[in-house]
Amino acid sequence: MKHLSFIFICFALLFSFHARAETILAVGDEGIALELAPWLYYAPAKKAGNIDAVKKLDARHWQRLTPTYNNRIGVAAFWVKFSIYNPKRHQIDRILSLANPHIDLASLYHVVNGEVIDRIIMGDSLPFTESLIINNNFIYTFQLEPNVLHTFYLKIETQGSASLPLSLSSPNSFAKDVETSSLSNGFQLGALTAIGLFSLFIAITSGSFSYSYYAGYVLSVTLLVATLHGYAFRFIWPQWPLLQQYMIPFLIPMAIFFALLFTEKILQLKHHNLPMLRLCRYGAGFSILLALLAPFLNYSLSLYVNIITVLVVTTLMMVMALIQAFKGHKLAKLYTLAWSGMLVGSFVTSAMYLGLVDLPISHLTPLMLGLLFEIIFMAAVLAIRYNDERKAKLKTQQEAAIQAQRSREAWEHAQRVEARSNEKLESMVQERTLELEIALRELNEANQKLTEQATVDSLTGVKNRAAFDKRLLAEGRLSRRQQTPMALLMLDIDRFKSINDNYGHLAGDQALRLIAQTLKEQLKRPGDLVSRYGGEEFAIILPNTGEEGAMQVAELIRQTISELPISWKKHSIPLTISIGVSAEIIERDQDPTKLLEQADKALYRAKNEGRNRVMVYSQPL
Repeated sequence: MKHLSFIFICFALLFSFHARAETILAVGDEGIALELAPWLYYAPAKKAGNIDAVKKLDARHWQRLTPTYNNRIGVAAFWVKFSIYNPKRHQIDRILSLANPHIDLASLYHVVNGEVIDRIIMGDSLPFTESLIINNNFIYTFQLEPNVLHTFYLKIETQGSASLPLSLSSPNSFAKDVETSSLSNGFQLGALTAIGLFSLFIAITSGSFSYSYYAGYVLSVTLLVATLHGYAFRFIWPQWPLLQQYMIPFLIPMAIFFALLFTEKILQLKHHNLPMLRLCRYGAGFSILLALLAPFLNYSLSLYVNIITVLVVTTLMMVMALIQAFKGHKLAKLYTLAWSGMLVGSFVTSAMYLGLVDLPISHLTPLMLGLLFEIIFMAAVLAIRYNDERKAKLKTQQEAAIQAQRSREAWEHAQRVEARSNEKLESMVQERTLELEIALRELNEANQKLTEQATVDSLTGVKNRAAFDKRLLAEGRLSRRQQTPMALLMLDIDRFKSINDNYGHLAGDQALRLIAQTLKEQLKRPGDLVSRYGGEEFAIILPNTGEEGAMQVAELIRQTISELPISWKKHSIPLTISIGVSAEIIERDQDPTKLLEQADKALYRAKNEGRNRVMVYSQPL
């Protein structure tokens, strides 16, 4: 009976082999994992939605699975089928491994003699803690009885890469592969983390933007690599599969963002090429926008956009580096060499993800190699730049010390020469000292009178109109440069003509002098300016003062003057003023004049609305 059973199974296997719908896999060497790619067949899920329907599909519906079909992003759901036969005389343990930790949902059905004996659901759309075996990849363990055909159906549903690196291993070979993979990935992640943290510490201690951007780039790439290998989902957010879905579309543009800012600093584009500087900053802005839009875009579309963005940005940065290198920029040459590895790796990986290139290696291998080369070499570029800056700073300090020494020696020599000259001229100076002192005193008095006549109003003792105009232009330029507000106050004595008519012009002059003195006393800051603008009008400039502050000063001045005890020849003179206020940040050269006109309009309004009040300028409706 055993022989008849064996013959029956052989015929069944032979028929299955010629039917092409199922393939017999050799068990393989105990110490080496068997890659299952040559024995995989697929059928679109739209032909069969469940396991019962897919088992009924005949050989015509199954085709050999080739990389051109599934090694792309956003492939429609499909079934994969393969069979395993144990020709040995004893039972063996086997481990099925799917080394793509970014499959959204993989439904595995283990079928023996037409019956489903086991069913598991895997994928990164489920919490990591629900995995049957703790591993970055999707693992299924089973036993192969001798002379029994085991058929596996695998339904793949994913918006990301549908690559299926399936392998069959013995427990020993699987353990060796896990150790090798963990060592390789651990070394890579450890090196990236060490470089990123080291750069971050240097950035914090030195305040260097270059190291800050480089640290951000390396740490973003480190988290991206950990996510691609499944370590982030396993150790950082195992309970948040939704976060796992959006981290890659988020981290890729963030890495691009820091890479562009780092490129701007390392190539010193601010000093050498302003169009390139703007291009880097526009690209950084687009990267931030792309990262923020990641949760709202279709996952497949987001990955395609990110892949194309990586290709464009890496090419752009390489072109910019080459242009600067040809111009003789030292760091640009080193940057070009460092970035070339990343450029080649990203192009090959992107082409594999887009289905343009098929290579017998993992999609991430070219990118990881190029990335590691680029980051390590870029760290060397930063070290060279830091050393160059240190040498330049030291050289500058030495030159400054030499220049200070020369200045000190020149000053000492001048002092000695001056001492000898003083000794020779002392006798002559003594003879002319009195005449020179008299002449200088007369000249000083004349200069003071001229200065006062040029800038001070002779009646009130405050600055005149000419001094006001010069100061207005100067404060306007300062407000424009510092982006600080400037306020103008226009003051007019209410019914001043009646004072002159009733008490005489001497009483009016006395009122003007008293008001001017009061205005000077009310202005506390050295930068404030009060001037006689003309007749009974005064103007006040308040630098670095907004509308609210100007109103407070104006109201205090109005109240103080209204309470002044002004009298002339034992007659009390009631005296009030009206004030117009205008304040804003100067943006153009003509704005100070505009500010003056606005304050004058506000003063006119205060006069029309009853006098003895403060009005601020407001835009007409």
